[in-house]
Amino acid sequence: MGPHPAVAAIRLAVRRVLHDVLTDAPAASDAPDAPAPLVLVACSGGADSMALASALAFEAPKLGIRAGAVTVDHGLQPGSDLRAAEVVVRMTALGLGPVESLAVTVGREGGPEAAARDARYAALDEAARRLGAAAVLLGHTRDDQAETVLLGLARGSGIRSLSGMAETSGTAGRYRRPFLQVDRQTARKACMVQSLPVWDDPHNADPAYTRSRLRHEGLPALEKALGKGVVEALARTAQLSRDDADALDSWATQADATVRDDTGLLECAKLFALPPAVRRRILRRAAIDAGSPAGSLFARHIEEIDRLITGWRGQKAINLPGRVVAQRQGGRLVIRQG
Repeated sequence: MGPHPAVAAIRLAVRRVLHDVLTDAPAASDAPDAPAPLVLVACSGGADSMALASALAFEAPKLGIRAGAVTVDHGLQPGSDLRAAEVVVRMTALGLGPVESLAVTVGREGGPEAAARDARYAALDEAARRLGAAAVLLGHTRDDQAETVLLGLARGSGIRSLSGMAETSGTAGRYRRPFLQVDRQTARKACMVQSLPVWDDPHNADPAYTRSRLRHEGLPALEKALGKGVVEALARTAQLSRDDADALDSWATQADATVRDDTGLLECAKLFALPPAVRRRILRRAAIDAGSPAGSLFARHIEEIDRLITGWRGQKAINLPGRVVAQRQGGRLVIRQG
């Protein structure tokens, strides 16, 4: 008798990603003592990441892959260090190794959710580099993807924000998300049938957090009004939007070199001749390259820069996040640190 359907689904999702990791990884050394590639799972102790950890522990040895785990202690709740220690024990019991707990300090920039995310990814990046991991698996599900698309829609940040989370992201494709086609309930069911203990983060039910309100109020209201299938439809929207955004990004990358003068400054007349979707991508990339944080750069900022090209009436310089200034000078667009 085979595994429970929920367990089979998560194992299949992980197996596919591990095959991709092996394909994408540099060829292993022929030396007999060369270590097998290492794949880490980022585990909070919640149902999604516990299901992911159990599937990794089961599938990795069959492919000759070392499987380890890291858990991040954000220090935002009393006893968070003890919970992180419990996760380490659980990961070790699954047969994963190395297993580490990473304590981080969460700042305030961008709000609590964004600050915690930035601190978490910084810690995961450091651990992956130090341990030489070929990939880090993240437990984001199809439900998380749907929430991300709705948040992007609410911000009005354009098609890229509707693309949601990529299956592969980060430096050299470090981060992999096997569960973007797996619903949250399947992951929870897989934990239940395997008797895996899970921890439900109270922040996930705290209405003070935007994503929590969306999860417990927004999406249920949409499903009540529109019927079942909203989550699946939003996930499909993410993939379609990502394909379109990737194509436009590629066009913008090619066009960027054609709209600069000999000194590398952007020429307003040449920018004006481009389709708006391509032009705005060039402007956004120029602002980020000048030091404006991508996570703080919204559509309204890009629209203000764009008006220096399409609606020039002698406007003053525009202040952007990260103390970056954009201004028009002699037919050129200058974006630099203020």
